[in-house]
Amino acid sequence: MTSPPPTDADTPRCVVVVPVKPPAHGKSRLVGLDDERRRQLAEAFALDTVQAAVATPGVARVLVVTDDFRLAAPMRALGAEVMPDGASEDLNETLVQAVAEVVRRWPGAVPVALCADLPGLRSAELAAALEDVVTQVDAGHAAFVRDRTGTGTTTYAAPAAQFAPQFGMESAARHAASGAVEVGASARSLRADVDDLLDLGAVLVGGVGPHTARACGRRATPLG
Repeated sequence: MTSPPPTDADTPRCVVVVPVKPPAHGKSRLVGLDDERRRQLAEAFALDTVQAAVATPGVARVLVVTDDFRLAAPMRALGAEVMPDGASEDLNETLVQAVAEVVRRWPGAVPVALCADLPGLRSAELAAALEDVVTQVDAGHAAFVRDRTGTGTTTYAAPAAQFAPQFGMESAARHAASGAVEVGASARSLRADVDDLLDLGAVLVGGVGPHTARACGRRATPLG
């Protein structure tokens, strides 16, 4: 069944697209951990990211793009919709294809790409950043959120017809050079992606969602 489109009451009227590699192939830079441990953590990061996005005021829908069939059921249980990845070797093409599906299902929505490795994401910070995103998109601009290191990107949005993400090495500089407007500088949890064990240690100090807490043997506490 096709979901109804966002209504005028959905403000900001965003559909958040979360691309998720099969966890068995993700988080290769978590060196020192065996494959199963990396798989568990990658899955936990994605589940916590999606759970926070689903709970964010103004997010009309969350669309998870993944070829991992085991993740489909828990993602749907969180309230997300799931579609297969049609270009799994190219993240940017994956996102372009997903946004075409967003346009088909929810015309008029603002498509927002969100990285799946934000286990400490706070819904309030995402909501505040999305308000700025919608302002820029309504003005015809792309927008992006720079990661904690300053070189990468955790979030990218643009009018659907201009949606051209440039994730990869030095993506923040490439997004800025393309004319995208930087937003979310104060959204610490939205900038705190986890690529390696140092990143993981940093987000554990600030607090993580229940799936990552459980995977790390921590007690889950509300992120607020």
